[in-house]
Amino acid sequence: MSRIYLDHAATSPMNPEVIEAMAGFMAEYYGNPSSIHAHGRESRRFLDKARETIASSIHAGTREIIFTSGGTEADNMAIIGTALANRDKGNHIITTEIEHHAVLHTCAHLEKQGCRVTYLPVDKTGKISLDDLKSALSDETILVTIMYGNNEAGTIQPVAEISELLKNHQSYFHTDAVQAFGLLPIDVRELGVDLLSVSGHKINGPKGAGFLYAKSGTKLSPIAFGGEQELKRRAGTENSAGIIGLAKAVELAENSRAEKAQLYKEMKKAMLGVLKEKDILFEINGDLENSLPHVLNLYFPGTNVESLLVNLDIAGVSVSSGSACTAGSIDPSHVLTAMFGKDSDRIAASIRFSFGMGLTIDDVKEAAIKTAEAVSRLTANK
Repeated sequence: MSRIYLDHAATSPMNPEVIEAMAGFMAEYYGNPSSIHAHGRESRRFLDKARETIASSIHAGTREIIFTSGGTEADNMAIIGTALANRDKGNHIITTEIEHHAVLHTCAHLEKQGCRVTYLPVDKTGKISLDDLKSALSDETILVTIMYGNNEAGTIQPVAEISELLKNHQSYFHTDAVQAFGLLPIDVRELGVDLLSVSGHKINGPKGAGFLYAKSGTKLSPIAFGGEQELKRRAGTENSAGIIGLAKAVELAENSRAEKAQLYKEMKKAMLGVLKEKDILFEINGDLENSLPHVLNLYFPGTNVESLLVNLDIAGVSVSSGSACTAGSIDPSHVLTAMFGKDSDRIAASIRFSFGMGLTIDDVKEAAIKTAEAVSRLTANK
């Protein structure tokens, strides 16, 4: 039985060209990029080129790119680094209830250190209110961290409007763009963000490699100490091969961004079309028009998320609830809880489909048929 992978928002398969670029580099270059001898300079040349490629993709300067081990470290660096560097200006942070745990848990850590954190609510589409943000701002606010596109519901936040609102305020603006990068056009100058996080393994690149964009002039304290790599902002010998793979993945993603976004939108329509043809009762979680092209979160009344995931896995379809799985049990989705309330039936009966490289429309239709069959079985006696 061939399997259909519909969990690209969790992680994505590596592009063969990325693997080739990394393998070629690892086979020939092993010098420490911080060494001044020829072997080190060779590695440094590749890292410099990778930094140029990545900076260009978001219209940033090369000195504004900090290589990290992925999106989680980038989020941690942006949030903790800003809090530490700007304690003289205040200790208030604003975020949302639907952020990735890399942001939420970091904010919770800072609360234990004496910071005050405001968690903005969202409406039933997963979107924040600019009025709520404006009301939450104070003279003590030093950071606003709001994700670009949500990893569970796909909701896109009004990032440019948020930047405009903060234009005359002292606070820095960070956005977790892990899900948005490579599918939405990102120009950090036009968006007006100060900090932006990206992860390689979401764009068909390697795990363990990502970057943080930090606008020139942003006060940011390091959270790792040792050497003076990354302009003294992130200690530790660079993951050279991972960075080479990251840069190649960025290049490929940007070259095919519009084409992929359109294809994934068509995949959404194909899946919804099959479910309607099969007379399956479902509702969309979020706003179909204002969402990431590759994420589709559906509520199937009368089902149970764990049973549905198991049934689909047996049928050869890999999907997720979009929420944490611990010791075989599914924790309630904090995103859906924030959108619909803790007593909503949607929390226990919704799954996320996410599209990516290697999928065809026919694959998606087949997965939709198997989903319809699973839902029919689970609701047959209800």
